[in-house]
Amino acid sequence: MVRILCILILTFQASLLSAAPNGTLRVIDGDTVDVGGVRVRLYGIDAPEIGQPCSADGREWDCGRWVRDMVRARFEGQQARCTEQDVDRFGRIVAICAVRGTDIGTEIVNAGWAWAYRQYSDRYDLDEKAAAINERGLWAVDIALASDYRATRFADQAAPDPNCAIKGNISSNGRIYHMPGSQTYGRTSLTLSQGARWYCSPAEAVSAGW
Repeated sequence: MVRILCILILTFQASLLSAAPNGTLRVIDGDTVDVGGVRVRLYGIDAPEIGQPCSADGREWDCGRWVRDMVRARFEGQQARCTEQDVDRFGRIVAICAVRGTDIGTEIVNAGWAWAYRQYSDRYDLDEKAAAINERGLWAVDIALASDYRATRFADQAAPDPNCAIKGNISSNGRIYHMPGSQTYGRTSLTLSQGARWYCSPAEAVSAGW
């Protein structure tokens, strides 16, 4: 009897640890939120990056911030329930989240605030088509896909000294250095103001804590 009780307790604890987050929603950007204090990357959608420009009628502005503010006005502070789908390379939970029973990914893509991220899912394909046909949100402006913008931005970040081209990046996985030619090098962007650094050798990076 004691053994059965212990098994039930351990099973219950494991289910709690593996459960996707539920709780108050805080918007980080167009496709990233905190739910109950846990960072969540919304599944199947891709929104403009903060700082990514868009333009229309001779004006240019930060589309990433604009989208973030629109999503924030719609969902900030509400109660969300999430269903985990995956964990990304930054250690974030990738999940489908709902507010009052409605998938917020559906609402975001349908409003034209993000694209369907078909590299990972076709779940929001029809929502994107509806936004495009009706020229809602991003479909009414000139803007590159977020994936294209990230690839261009990261590729253009050259080391100030070509002999010191090792990237010391800070992410949710900690301080990690990336060697030129590695799989993650090209898509790793350094934010020096937040502590990222360039290094000349792996030994230098390791001795500095990376």
